[in-house]
Amino acid sequence: MRSHFNLVVLLIVLTASCDTGKLTVIADLPSSLKETSAIEVTKNPELLWVIEDAGNKNNLYALNREGAIIKDIDIDNIQNIDWEDLTSDGDGNIYIGDFGNNSKKRKNFAIYKVTDPKNIDTSTNAHVISFTLPKKIKSKDFESFFLYNNAFYVFSKDHKKCKLFKVPNTIGDHVAEFISEYKFEGKYKKVTSADISDDGKTVVLLTHDKLWKLTNYTSDDFFNGTIETIKFEHDSQKEGITLIGPNTVLITDEKTKNEGGNIYSFSFD
Repeated sequence: MRSHFNLVVLLIVLTASCDTGKLTVIADLPSSLKETSAIEVTKNPELLWVIEDAGNKNNLYALNREGAIIKDIDIDNIQNIDWEDLTSDGDGNIYIGDFGNNSKKRKNFAIYKVTDPKNIDTSTNAHVISFTLPKKIKSKDFESFFLYNNAFYVFSKDHKKCKLFKVPNTIGDHVAEFISEYKFEGKYKKVTSADISDDGKTVVLLTHDKLWKLTNYTSDDFFNGTIETIKFEHDSQKEGITLIGPNTVLITDEKTKNEGGNIYSFSFD
């Protein structure tokens, strides 16, 4: 998320429970979207962007604040191998992280740039930023990333140690740079989404039952600072997170049986 938006922030201020662990439902996700894997807010205050993961359409969706689909953009030139997260830049361009890898056999990963999606009606082509991992690192599963200082920071979905990689925001092929790793504790350790604040001072990482707040880091080694665990009073398959203020996020989860499939707000200190 690249900007703070008055209308969305007003909604959160009115509904969120601050620092209690309680998530507040602000909208249902459309029933047609079975496996929403990310959420992103750009400089347009009215739109909440979402995608679905593997086995679903090559489509980028814009929702209004009531959760209804108001844009359905088909990305014509690429395939949804396993879309897992979204990020954006200050110009309102959206980036799709196609780097899910449950089998741990995938060697080539991609990030797709969708230029100015708010002005696209029904379909477009995306620019492709592709990357592989350094030779000495085994294939990893990824579900989270963000854009910071014109580079992507991609976090592995790993039960042992979460690994952080850097990929330049440049069209073409790249070898990701390994930055660092960190061993998280708790029942759920696998990071499913990530974001960074506009001022670059706070990183949030999402799991099913908590978020980790990273601050006081130096340079782009986000694991070398202060790491706080903020638990939710709610356990579901949470897949998407986006910061809409210094201490406020929107979160999505997948619908399983009779629970989930919502957009939540959450505020923290």
